[in-house]
Amino acid sequence: MRQHPHKVSKVFCFFFSKKKSFRLLSFFLPLLSASLIVFLVLNILPGDPAAVMLGLDAQPDTIAALHHKLGLDVPLLPRYVRWIIGLLTLRLGTSFTYGVPVTDLLADRLQVTLPLAVITLLFAVAIGIPAGVAAAARHGRVADTAIMGAAQLTKSVPDFWLGVIFILVFALRLHWFPAGGFPGWQGGVLPALRALLLPSLALALPQAAILARFTRSATIAALAQDFIRTARAKGLSRAAVLWRHALPNALIPVVTAASLLFPLLLSGTVIIENVFNIPGLGRLLFEAINQRDLIVVQDLVVILVASVVLVNFAADSLASRLDPRLRVPQ
Repeated sequence: MRQHPHKVSKVFCFFFSKKKSFRLLSFFLPLLSASLIVFLVLNILPGDPAAVMLGLDAQPDTIAALHHKLGLDVPLLPRYVRWIIGLLTLRLGTSFTYGVPVTDLLADRLQVTLPLAVITLLFAVAIGIPAGVAAAARHGRVADTAIMGAAQLTKSVPDFWLGVIFILVFALRLHWFPAGGFPGWQGGVLPALRALLLPSLALALPQAAILARFTRSATIAALAQDFIRTARAKGLSRAAVLWRHALPNALIPVVTAASLLFPLLLSGTVIIENVFNIPGLGRLLFEAINQRDLIVVQDLVVILVASVVLVNFAADSLASRLDPRLRVPQ
């Protein structure tokens, strides 16, 4: 039976012209590529993971038993497919190093890393955006030069070095904050937040410097637009023009820049959590790599990649809400 051409065109448009289909494809392709790369890299590295886990004195039969337990005696393709199915069904396996399910391990460490990341982003936004707006409002003046000079200096300093300086000054010298460790949320919210303050500041300051530069450039570009001159001609105050008209239009590239900073936050978390001895995902990844705990490393890296992709999707959605011109017709 011959289909009506209008129905065929509707079906074709549904599958190939929908923005949502393209967004779903652009979401799953990076995850699939990342999972394949991580799996291949970890499985072609020199050395036997089972021998590394068991030590130099391990017997061949013990190593063979561990190979079977970890699934290392299975060919690569079936092992990869089985791992992907486990990820999709949230059956992430059991960590050989810790002897607990990976899902429980990640849930326990996420209780530390997620608040650390949220506090860091809040600090970066609270410092970077006002600093960028203040520099743009005083473009070409001494205050602009001072703010951008401080931002350039802060951006050049590694976050782990800032963490060491904060420990020396605020923990060992002034005794305002603990030098490291995490008391746990069961010990109270305030002690836990107090333990996360210094590492979050060490992570946030370099990102706030980058955000300040993006905000300054975007705000200066927005202040040169015609609608700003119209707003000034209507008699609006300088502060009203800056905060009510220029900044909302400047936020679009700033939101994009903030989403691009998220991978830097994740990579910095790995180092900062080791500097401050914080039991989060970053420290877990570092320990799993040292122990060649392939199950934990594979699962954790793919989850971190998925979080980056999700943040980029959220930033695109927020940018389209801020600027309707970015919305593609359905």
